[in-house]
Amino acid sequence: MAVRAVRGATQIDADDRDQILEATAELVSAVMFRNELSTDDVISVIFTVTPDLTTEFPALAARKLGFHDVPLLCATEIGVPGALPRVIRLMAHIETGRPRSDVQHVYLRGATALRLDIAQ
Repeated sequence: MAVRAVRGATQIDADDRDQILEATAELVSAVMFRNELSTDDVISVIFTVTPDLTTEFPALAARKLGFHDVPLLCATEIGVPGALPRVIRLMAHIETGRPRSDVQHVYLRGATALRLDIAQ
């Protein structure tokens, strides 16, 4: 088994608690499904949000999905002028037998614009 990092992002329409939780749950679920992971495979997850999202921690959505003993961290992205607004990002550290080239990074909704080269 190797340790790999999986990236992902999604965009929401407004700084709304329910939207943050729903979009984060969708993103986490997609990362898990596309990489055939269970929570036992996840070492840790770092969530970031753009500075315009302040109504909820994205990690709460992961906890609701069963990430009870996985270390989770939330932080704010730097406020770069002109950056895509209302974006939730994650970087999950996982144990997997997949080679790096087979790790599936997940970009959903408007966040596909961030990585057109790998968005699915």
